[in-house]
Amino acid sequence: MTIHLEYEASKQLDLDYNSLINKVIYECLNYEDCPYETEISILLTDDDGIKEINNQFRGIDKPTDVLSFPTIEFKSAGDFAGLDEAEGVFFNPETDELMLGDIVISVDRAIIQAEEYNHSITREIAFLTAHSMFHLMGYDHISDIDRMIMETKQEEVLARLEILR
Repeated sequence: MTIHLEYEASKQLDLDYNSLINKVIYECLNYEDCPYETEISILLTDDDGIKEINNQFRGIDKPTDVLSFPTIEFKSAGDFAGLDEAEGVFFNPETDELMLGDIVISVDRAIIQAEEYNHSITREIAFLTAHSMFHLMGYDHISDIDRMIMETKQEEVLARLEILR
């Protein structure tokens, strides 16, 4: 597994975010029984940085907590079957790793939301990472049923890691 992690937020986190994010990503992939080695890019930025990205890619000129940019459009969420048939499309030719996509997290939003939800910044960064990972694996929360499925998966991954509220 290759995780490209960049930190460009002005505020520094008082936690080992690299290790935390790696653990959460690994557990999400394990939870979904991903049969491939994967490649994921993560950017930890601030509200200004995520606002710019949100505006550029979604036409929304305001900050958000997390953005997900999946590489794969799954026919069925979490179904990795048949991806190897499209080898040149989804796999890095140098490493043979499945390129799932990119995650952008606002450290500013994470700090605010940790306070609002009365839990640790560790839990909030872990939650945002898990949330985004499930988006990269084809899940969404447009309908109530899809939202409940995604929320259950996120909470189960965090519980497995003992990252609780």
